[in-house]
Amino acid sequence: MNMELIMQYIAYALMAVGVLAFAVSVIVQVIKELPGLQKIPTSVVALAVSVILCPLAVIIACQYFKIVIVWYYVFASFIAAFIVYLVATGGWERIKEIWNRTKYMDK
Repeated sequence: MNMELIMQYIAYALMAVGVLAFAVSVIVQVIKELPGLQKIPTSVVALAVSVILCPLAVIIACQYFKIVIVWYYVFASFIAAFIVYLVATGGWERIKEIWNRTKYMDK
């Protein structure tokens, strides 16, 4: 596997996270004022939407590209759901803080 292909896959993954985070943000903004969801914190609603939307997106993508759905695709989508949740709820700042705490800086 060459470096160009790896960079292409990383770009696709970042694009997917961005699109899913945008979708989670829009869905949460639309449904957070529903009568049953007003008392639930917005971050919990965002996490629930993310956990539902990510596996659904993987299943839809597998069906569209005619890929056999394997259990670890669904498992990985649940892990990715937490990353999407972090990004959708202002996680870029959190990720930047974690990166800065590692003290990795170019000198």
